[in-house]
Amino acid sequence: MSSPDVDLTAAVCDLAIECGFARAAVAPAGRLDCAEGFDQWLDRRWHADMDYMARNVEKRKRPDLLVPGAQSVLVLAVGYAPGGDDSDHSAPGYIARFARGRDYHKILKRRCRRLMDRLGEIAPDFDGRAFVDTAPVMERSLAARAGLGWIGRNGCLIADRLGSYLVLCEIISNLPLAAGEPIERACGDCDACVRACPTGALDSGGLVDSRKCLSYLTIEHRGPATDEMLDCNRGLYGCDICQEVCPHNRGLAPGDPELTSWDAPGISLAEVRRWSPDDWDAATRGRAIRRAKYDMFIRNAETAAARGGQ
Repeated sequence: MSSPDVDLTAAVCDLAIECGFARAAVAPAGRLDCAEGFDQWLDRRWHADMDYMARNVEKRKRPDLLVPGAQSVLVLAVGYAPGGDDSDHSAPGYIARFARGRDYHKILKRRCRRLMDRLGEIAPDFDGRAFVDTAPVMERSLAARAGLGWIGRNGCLIADRLGSYLVLCEIISNLPLAAGEPIERACGDCDACVRACPTGALDSGGLVDSRKCLSYLTIEHRGPATDEMLDCNRGLYGCDICQEVCPHNRGLAPGDPELTSWDAPGISLAEVRRWSPDDWDAATRGRAIRRAKYDMFIRNAETAAARGGQ
C-alpha cells in the first residue's frame, strides 16, 4: 500500500467542492474500527424487516472488499437545510425535507461521475467506484471515521455548520489519500432528539429502532399500518422531528438548491387518497419519494387521515 499523499488529498477535496459537494473527507478503505454499534443494532433486531441490512456484513465493514485494491474512501456530503423555520409537522401530508427536491441519488451520482473524470486528469492511474445508497456501505460510520462529522443521538451524521440535514455518497478508490481524524461527538448533555421522538425510537447511544421510527414505517415498511403509525403518524413520507429539535440545525444557511426545490411541506391527503397508480407515477417520477410505492402512499394517507388529517 502506498504512503498517504497529503498534497493529492488536498487537491482531491478541492475538486470535490468544485464539483458541487459541500464537504469532503477521507477514511481508510480497510476494516472500520467504529462499527460496533451496527452489530448491536442487528443483534437487537432494530433493522425490522430490512433483512438486506444483515447481509454482506463483512463488506459493510471492509470497503476494500467492495473495490479490490482500494486504499481510501472519499466521503462526500451535500446539505439540504431549509434555511428557515418550516418545522410544520402539523401538515397532514408532511414530506421529509430530504425528499422534497429532485431524487438526490441521481444528483449525487452525476456529480460523482464529474468528479471521477476530474480525478482521472490529476491522477492518471485512478481507479474507483462511486456509491450512492447502492451497495453495503456504512456511510455514516465512514463519514465519522473520516472526521466529516459525528453521529448524534438521533443516529444522523452531524457536521459543523452543516448540521444533520445531509445526504452522503462515497468514492472508493486506489488513490493513496490521507485519512482524516475522527472528531468527538459534540452533543454534550443534550438529549432533545431522544425526548422529542414521538414513538421512542431513539436510544442515547445514537441507535434507531426502525420498528418504531416513522421514517422507516412510512418509507420502507411494506406491510399494514403499525400501532406507532396509528398512534402518532400524521405525516405522509418520513419524519424530521429529531432533526428539527437539534441545536446544531439552528441558523444554517439554505442547502443545495437541487435538493430543496420543492417549497411545499406536504401533499394533500385528499389528493393522495384519490390517486390511481398512474397518478402516483406522475407525482413521484424523478423524486426521492418514489421509494414508497403506490400502495404505501395510499396506506400512509389513509392512516394520516384517520388521525385527523385532511
